[in-house]
Amino acid sequence: MIAHLPAFVAVSLLVIVTPGQDTALTIRNTLLAHRGGGVSTALGVATGQGIWAIATSAGLSVLLAASHPLFVALRIAGAAYLVYLGLHALRDAVRRTATHREALTHPSRMTSLRAFRQGLLSNLGNPKMVVFFTSLLPQFVGPGGGHFSALLVLGLLFAVMTFTWLALYAVAVAKVRGWVLRSRVRRVLDAITGTVLVALGARLATERV
Repeated sequence: MIAHLPAFVAVSLLVIVTPGQDTALTIRNTLLAHRGGGVSTALGVATGQGIWAIATSAGLSVLLAASHPLFVALRIAGAAYLVYLGLHALRDAVRRTATHREALTHPSRMTSLRAFRQGLLSNLGNPKMVVFFTSLLPQFVGPGGGHFSALLVLGLLFAVMTFTWLALYAVAVAKVRGWVLRSRVRRVLDAITGTVLVALGARLATERV
């Protein structure tokens, strides 16, 4: 049984709208592959959260959180992946010498499948999802029956809300993408996004979660 659903929605919204690695990755892939790239990234992120929801309802995420070596390995792998993506963005910023015409004709080798995969791996490699799902979700499950189904419903609701927010973000960024491609701001944005992803990866690797 789900308890205090409005409170859960309010807390989830605060978590979702706070910019983080998922937001940075969605912006990057929207700039690389237009709205489709951003929406695919959002779908990948939400799919990852759906997997965490299933794992939480089955009790698997609790076991993962209790296993320090596995938890650390997940954190390091997720951090390394963020740094990898960030370095690629920084490389693009350094190499970008294309003219306006070339940028519009050959915007990116990014595909929807690749964007989806990046969003999925980024979320699955984020140990904060383990902490979030194992510590927050149970607080909104009542003492009655249906513990498994209630956790699953809350987790999937969180994933749907995340997808909606990031997809709207992608649509908004896509509207100004043309202007970005027509200016030197693209190189600056690549540099900023790359720096943010590397910084997030470094923080994830070093902080105690």
